[in-house]
Amino acid sequence: MYILLTIAKNTFTETLRQPIYAIIIASAILLFVISPSLTMYTMSDDNKLLREIGLSTLFLTSLFIAIFSASGAVAQELESKTVTTVLSKPVRRPIFILGKFLGVSSAVAIAHFICTTALLMAIRHGVLESAGDEHDWTVILAATVSVFASLLLAAFFDYYFGWKFSSTAVLLLALFSAFSLIFLGFIDRHWAFHPAENGFNAIDVWGTVLLLLAAIILTAWATLFSSRFNIVVTLSVCVGIFLLGLVSDYVFGRFAETHLWAKIGYYLVPNLQIFWISDAIYEESSKITFRYLAMAASYTACYTGAVLAAAIALFQRRQIG
Repeated sequence: MYILLTIAKNTFTETLRQPIYAIIIASAILLFVISPSLTMYTMSDDNKLLREIGLSTLFLTSLFIAIFSASGAVAQELESKTVTTVLSKPVRRPIFILGKFLGVSSAVAIAHFICTTALLMAIRHGVLESAGDEHDWTVILAATVSVFASLLLAAFFDYYFGWKFSSTAVLLLALFSAFSLIFLGFIDRHWAFHPAENGFNAIDVWGTVLLLLAAIILTAWATLFSSRFNIVVTLSVCVGIFLLGLVSDYVFGRFAETHLWAKIGYYLVPNLQIFWISDAIYEESSKITFRYLAMAASYTACYTGAVLAAAIALFQRRQIG
C-alpha cells in the first residue's frame, strides 16, 4: 500500500506540473466565462442552453485532461525508460499501473472540481436575456478574487520557495474555488444571507458528479492504451471510445437482442449516455435520485475494474528496457 500511494502521489504531482494540464483548465474556464454571452441569442430557454453547453464543455475538458495526463504519466515514462528504474526496485507491475491510474484520476478530479465551480458560477450568473437584467456581482467578485489570489500567491511561492507556478496555482485555485462555492451558497445575488435562493440547482450538481464518474472510466481507458501506445494512438482511440459511448444505445443497444456483434459491442463500449443528463435539463420534473447515482457509481466501479485488469494483463507482457 505504501508503494502504491507513493506512485500515485508522484504521478499526481507530475501531472499537475504538465503545462498542458494548466492550459486545458485555463481554456475551459475562459469558455465558461464567455458562455453566457454565447447562449443569449435563442428565442427561449437561454439558461437551459447555457447549462447544456457548460456540461458539454466540462465533459470534453475531463476527456482531454484524462488522455494527456495518462499519456504523460505512463507513455512518456516508457519512452524515456525511467520505468526501468522503477520496476527494478521491489515494485510489481500491477501496483505500478494502479498507482498511475490513481494519480491521474486525482488530477482529473481536481481539474473537474475547478471547472465545475466555474460552470456553477456561470449558471448562477445566468444569461442577460433582456436590457433590464443585471449582472450578478457576487459571482463576478468571487471568481475574480479566486483567480487573482491564486495567481498572486502562486507567484509568491514560486519566487521565494521555488514552487512550480502552474501546479501551485491549480491547487490554490481549487482551494479558493471551494471557498467561493461556500460563499455563494449562503449569499444571494443581492448580497443578502439567503441560502434558499443561492441560484444553484441540484440537478446541475449531480450532473457534474455523473460526468466525473464518466471521466474516471475514460481515465482507465487512457491508462490502458498509454501503457502500450504513444499519445497519438491513445488520443485517437479514446476519442473514438468517447464518441461511441455517447451513441451506444443507438449503435449497439437496439440491435443487442438480435445480433451478437451488437451485444458484444454494447458490453465492451462504455455507455456514456448513463452519465449525460441533457434531456433532463429541458424537463422541469426530472430529478436525479440517489438510487440512480448509486447504480451509476456501481457501473463505473465494475467497468473501471475490468479495464484496469486488461491494462495490467497487457502491461505484464510488455518488454521493458
